[in-house]
Amino acid sequence: MTENAISGKKVAFIGAGNMAEALIKGLIDSRVIAADQISASDILENRRQYILKTHGIRCVEDNLQLVADADVIVLAVKPQVLQMVLAEVGPVLGASKLVLSIVAGVAVKTILSGVKEGTRVIRTIPNTPAMVMEGITGIATDGGVSKEDVKIAEAIFSTVGKTVPIEEKLMDAATGLSASGPAYIFVMIEALADGGVRMGIPRQTALTMAAQTILGSAKLYFESGKHPGELKDMVTSPGGTTSAGLHKLEAGGLRAALINAVQAATLRSEELGKS
Repeated sequence: MTENAISGKKVAFIGAGNMAEALIKGLIDSRVIAADQISASDILENRRQYILKTHGIRCVEDNLQLVADADVIVLAVKPQVLQMVLAEVGPVLGASKLVLSIVAGVAVKTILSGVKEGTRVIRTIPNTPAMVMEGITGIATDGGVSKEDVKIAEAIFSTVGKTVPIEEKLMDAATGLSASGPAYIFVMIEALADGGVRMGIPRQTALTMAAQTILGSAKLYFESGKHPGELKDMVTSPGGTTSAGLHKLEAGGLRAALINAVQAATLRSEELGKS
């Protein structure tokens, strides 16, 4: 476990949206650090009041006030406002600060260009299941940061799911796979339920069956240690029902559709990063 990597450190979130809130909740619930070691900022007064009331942490409007005492700063803002935020806080950062970015499509070098020399920056790509503590976060470990810095990032993001190290050049691919991936899975849940409804199962029952089937299958993959193909074969009897269903999936191009979805989302992420 890497929780002790942030023991005694103060963590500040610039932006208190859904993903930041998931991380705040994860840190508090896992008791990695105390609530009084966590702070956040947001431009919306009602959001600041909500974060204070719900999680008991300090939430302010002033970003400079926020980062002054923080050891770790999490950039959790929209890409279109990042430059404005960096112009404000960049000059007061430096070697004593570790910046973790969850800003989609923004490279480490872009952030470094807007902060004081010596600031350490790690780029990450979490996904929305972090909101229920089942996320997956890719952590770019090739930006000249220390092993201790990486441990700090892992300690924070492991409170909302799993983490994987990844080269920054593959961050767009990680976006296409895991950040966009939940949307693909929601379509699959809906489509499986539609199939159940077509065959007479009530809608809500079909949705529950579809969602739990996907959840249980993912858990079986992790806990069994078996390759997905092997697990598939365990369900597929010669000439049986699963074989008939799989034949239709192959004929409908499910594999190619998912591969193409990841590719298209990756290329779009690259485009957005350039813009």
